[in-house]
Amino acid sequence: MSADADKSAVARANRVVVKVGTSTLTYENGRLNLRRIETLVRVLSDIKNSGKEIILVTSGAIGVGTGQLGLKERPRDTAGKQAAAAVGQCELMYSYDKQFSTYGHVTAQVLLTRDVVEDSHRKENVVNTISRLLEYGAIPIVNENDTVAVEEIEFGDNDTLSAIVAVLSGADALVMLTDIDGLYTADPRSHTDARLIPVVDAIDDTLRRAASGAGSSRGTGGMVTKLHAAEIATEAGIPTVIMNGANPRRLYDLFDGESVGTLFPGRCLN
Repeated sequence: MSADADKSAVARANRVVVKVGTSTLTYENGRLNLRRIETLVRVLSDIKNSGKEIILVTSGAIGVGTGQLGLKERPRDTAGKQAAAAVGQCELMYSYDKQFSTYGHVTAQVLLTRDVVEDSHRKENVVNTISRLLEYGAIPIVNENDTVAVEEIEFGDNDTLSAIVAVLSGADALVMLTDIDGLYTADPRSHTDARLIPVVDAIDDTLRRAASGAGSSRGTGGMVTKLHAAEIATEAGIPTVIMNGANPRRLYDLFDGESVGTLFPGRCLN
């Protein structure tokens, strides 16, 4: 399959999981970036109006809660993270619900922990719920249930969660919005000669080394977690795109079949 065919497969995707990270949703102080959220919601609403089904996997609860509580930095202890998440999740969902309702769309909150999707009966309930929400025309908004999650049952990052949701929901494409244009040959923040990789045909150790590096101070993931998510999704035949979320309007270009960010075709192998 050619690169053009790969891009076409994403453009034709009917059911799409879009993951947005904390660094895209918030300012450095943890407060919501309202302009960006408004743009993202407007674009997603328009894409849904075109006939696509949208599942939004969102980070940001702890980051937003940190800002709402006036804390100087993100809590490091479990109780502090859970408290911040409890505050932030309310603000996050309020903002999403208010914005999506402006464009006539209903949202639904879905909070998950790893033990839910690892238990066959509970996983089936998740699959059925998301399926019925989409059937009803709602937009499921998924986040890890940080308020109750501890190390034993947490996903660890929402990149992994987004890939799992894509697989469980039978998505046709996974799009991860982040604070960088895509996967580079090296960390562009420290290597001026780093080049964007438009299409990844194979995920190997060389690629994993290129993806090494920490994420932002407001989030938990980095490019490594996105690469891992791409592995999960592509193994299930789901094409995956990593792209910059600073301008959500670029999603239009992606679904028009243009080259945006880094594409991992659904046939991508280890």
